[in-house]
Amino acid sequence: MYQTLIRLPHYPRGFHLITDKIAHAMKQHPEFDVGMANLFIKHTSASLFINEDADPSVRSDMEAFMTDMADDKFYYRHIYEGSDDMPAHIKSALLGSSLSIPISRGGLNLGTWQGIYLGEHRNHASAREIVLTCWGIIKTDR
Repeated sequence: MYQTLIRLPHYPRGFHLITDKIAHAMKQHPEFDVGMANLFIKHTSASLFINEDADPSVRSDMEAFMTDMADDKFYYRHIYEGSDDMPAHIKSALLGSSLSIPISRGGLNLGTWQGIYLGEHRNHASAREIVLTCWGIIKTDR
């Protein structure tokens, strides 16, 4: 089993592919032949999810949809950290804070068009932290 903390830099509000950052963090540990990787974001106003990574319009469409669905509602009471605070919590709850991804042949076993996204839901967010936990059968020289 292996666990590490991935510190992401500040990202602007929107949806950002972080697959390469996760894969890089996995290369820092013994290579698993088969197993599971769990990602957990330690924040309530950002999210993790898997979606298409080929067409950048997916990111802008996701942001437009989430903005339309959750932003600027007159009935929000939780605005202590700004008007984007409650919408960020709702988006995080809808999209999720953790992922489990199979590991095969030492890497993430994602589909051809799949990528790991960070959903940054705050207008002025700080850096984010993700806990990566991997477990499985460690490769041995054959």
